[in-house]
Amino acid sequence: MKQASLRTRMTAAAAAVLASAAMFAAPAAHAAWEPSKPVEFVVPAGTGGGADQMARLIQGIVVKHNLMQQPLVVVNKSGGAGAEGFLAVKGAKGDPHKLIITLSNLFTTPLATGVPFNWRDMTPVSMMALDNFVLWVNAEKPYKSAKEYFDAVKAAGPSKMKMGGTGSKQEDQILTVGVEKATGAKFIYVPFKGGGEVAVQLVGGHVDSSVNNPAEAVAQWRAGKLRALCVFDNERMPYKAKITDTQSWGDVPTCKESGVPTEYTMLRGIFAAPGVTKEQTDYYLALLKKVRETPEWKEYMEKGAFNQTSMDGEKFNQWLGQAEQRHRELMKDAGFLAK
Repeated sequence: MKQASLRTRMTAAAAAVLASAAMFAAPAAHAAWEPSKPVEFVVPAGTGGGADQMARLIQGIVVKHNLMQQPLVVVNKSGGAGAEGFLAVKGAKGDPHKLIITLSNLFTTPLATGVPFNWRDMTPVSMMALDNFVLWVNAEKPYKSAKEYFDAVKAAGPSKMKMGGTGSKQEDQILTVGVEKATGAKFIYVPFKGGGEVAVQLVGGHVDSSVNNPAEAVAQWRAGKLRALCVFDNERMPYKAKITDTQSWGDVPTCKESGVPTEYTMLRGIFAAPGVTKEQTDYYLALLKKVRETPEWKEYMEKGAFNQTSMDGEKFNQWLGQAEQRHRELMKDAGFLAK
């Protein structure tokens, strides 16, 4: 009996040691990847614009809700219409501590400049949202619908009316070309440094219209200085809170409803460096999902009247391929492709 009891005790002790070892080994074996140093969050544009605002909002949400142990550091690399930022991330192969927020210059910059870069040179992580474009006119003008305005542009004759926009061979000018193609109207396109300046110039009567994002002209709309004629999305904006005395974003018709069959939205997406692992990509996917669930993010989406489409994986890859082709066609029509 004593021998059996001793053997039993020894077996139990050995089992306890093994269990204890397994308990300590398990976290190491199954620990999910997370950043081990600060993560650089590249903005391929200047400070104050839409991409910069969104990057800094994400950074603030991550800090406030303690979503990462390591800091998320926003760095602006705007040179060459964003090429500086894209090439920096392209060159950081296998580095999981580098992210970039993208806008449509993801497509337009390489197509217009010939810089050796393509969105496939990075790792797509997540579409965060799509930014809308609205056709704006001065509220003192008589135009009450997009059709009415474009009829007036055509009646004035080619290149008599001015469309204000941000930059050249970028989103606003590309959308203007799409509008010309759809309506037969012809504009003088006048580039400015940013959407805020475009709105001021439209209020001052120096241009006849603009295709600013909602956030870039909302103050002037609220003040009764500008009129929103239509949104270039496939459905109306879902926001019902009144901005002016009589209108919400949801009251603005789509341009298609107004007889202008043109759609254009701008990507707000997050990419990682090329060659990162699935585990590393999944970490950032989960992080960004948590960001989108916060009240701060939801408030930002409503204030900017964003299209809140989000996607990742193969669906996002397909969307990117289609968007690239659409930009190539529009830019070819406009003569904007690099020679």
